[in-house]
Amino acid sequence: MDAFFASVEQASKPSLRGKAVVVGGLGPRGVVATASYEARVFGVHSAMPMGQARRLAPNAAYLVPRFGFYKAISERVMELLRALSPLVEPLSLDEAFVDLEAGGAAWDEQSARLVGARLRADIRAVTGLTGSVGLAASKMLAKIASEQAKPDGLVVIEPGTERAMLGPMSVRTLPGVGPATGDHLRRAGITTIEEIVEAGEDELVRLLGKSHGHGLYAMALARDDRPVVAEREAKSVSVEDTYDVDIHDRVRVGLEVQRLADRCVRRLRGAGLSGRTIVLKVRRYDFSTLTRSETLRGPTDDPAVIREAAARLLDSVDTTGGVRLLGVGVSGLADYTQEDLFAQAAGERAEVRGPVEEPAVVPAEEQPALAERRWPAGHDVRHAAFGHGWVQGSGLGRVTVRFETPGSEPGRVRTFRVDDPDLEPADPLPLVLSRPEGSRGPEGGSGAVGLRSAAP
Repeated sequence: MDAFFASVEQASKPSLRGKAVVVGGLGPRGVVATASYEARVFGVHSAMPMGQARRLAPNAAYLVPRFGFYKAISERVMELLRALSPLVEPLSLDEAFVDLEAGGAAWDEQSARLVGARLRADIRAVTGLTGSVGLAASKMLAKIASEQAKPDGLVVIEPGTERAMLGPMSVRTLPGVGPATGDHLRRAGITTIEEIVEAGEDELVRLLGKSHGHGLYAMALARDDRPVVAEREAKSVSVEDTYDVDIHDRVRVGLEVQRLADRCVRRLRGAGLSGRTIVLKVRRYDFSTLTRSETLRGPTDDPAVIREAAARLLDSVDTTGGVRLLGVGVSGLADYTQEDLFAQAAGERAEVRGPVEEPAVVPAEEQPALAERRWPAGHDVRHAAFGHGWVQGSGLGRVTVRFETPGSEPGRVRTFRVDDPDLEPADPLPLVLSRPEGSRGPEGGSGAVGLRSAAP
C-alpha cells in the first residue's frame, strides 16, 4: 500500500487531501511511522525522529496513528490477496508476499501482469486507496520491484533480466544492507550490486563475516529461494512505552509496569493465547537496556500472575538515574492456560478470567498528561451540536476539532475545553469510495471500509 497510514488519514479527512501528512509518535522522542508523498518532498521519511520531521515540514499535519482503523482496512486488502493464493505472507499491515503459482492465479509473465493489474484495481475499488505491485520470480526481487513501482504502479522483473537490472543499483537496495553495512562496503570501494559480484564471495566473507558475506553475495546474483510462508507462529506478545521525560520516581515506574502488564494480557487474550515466560525490558537514562525474565510452571493469561511476575522482575533492576522506556512481554506461548497457576496470585479472586483493569491509583502529577491523551491528534470525536470531527490538537486545557467526514467538504474548526461534556471520543467513519455508479464491492457490499469498535 502507498504511504498507507497517511493515505488513510487523507481519505478520512477532506481538509488534508493533497497536503503534507505525517503519522507517528508526537512526543519529543516520537518517530515517524508514515509520511505522505507531499511530506516526503520536504525530506520527511519513516523512522525519522519526529522533531527532525517538524523542522523539515513545520506546516504538515502531525497525527497519532489509528491502528485499529488501519487494521480493518488492511484486512480487506489481505482478503483480496487470499483470493489469489493460499500462500500469503503478511509482512506488516500494508505489505505482503503472495505466491501466485500456488493458487494457479498466474503461470507466466503475461498472466502475472494481468493479475497484478486486476489486484491494483480491486484494492482501489475496495478501499479507495492505491497500492503498488511488484512481480518477480523471488521474494527479494518482488520486494525491489514493488519499491520501484511506488506510488500506484506495477513493475515486472522479467525472468532472465534480473542480473542486468540489479547491477547498477546501490548496495543499499539489497535486504539486510543498512547504513552501517553500506558504509563498510563503501570504504572498501563497493557501492553498487555489480561491484559486489565483481569483488567475489571470498572478499564479501572477509569484509562482513561468513553468514552475511555468503548471503549478500547470493542476493547480488539474484539468488533467493525463500518460500512464501502462509502463517508465522507468534513467539511472544509484548508491549512497551517510551516516555517523553525520564521517569525517576520508583513508585511511578512500578505503576507503569503494572499498566503495561495489563495491556500485554489484553493482547494475549485477544489472540487466544497464554504464556509461561514473563519478560521485563528497561531502558535507562544512559540508553543501556536491561531485560529480566521469569518462567512459570505453565502457561497463563491471568493478569494478577503476570503483574506480580513483572513486579518481581522490576525489583531486580536499578532504576536510579531515570527510565526512558519500559516493556512487558510474554513468551513460551500456548493456546491454553494452566489453572493451578492462579494460586500464585495474591488474594482470592471471584473470577480469574474477569476483565483486565487499569491500576486505580494515578499519581497527581500524571493526571494532566492523562487528560491530554484523551484527545490525540487525528483521532475521531463527536460533539452533541456539531457532529463528527477529528482532533487537530490539544493543550493548555483546550482541544481544537475540525468538523468534517470522509464524504463532506473540508470542515470548520472549533475549540473547546478538554472536559466539555458535549465532546466525546468516537469510532472512525467508513471511507467513502469513489466508484462508477452501480458498481459494488466484494460479496455485493458497497466497499466502504469501517470499524465498529473504537480504535486504540
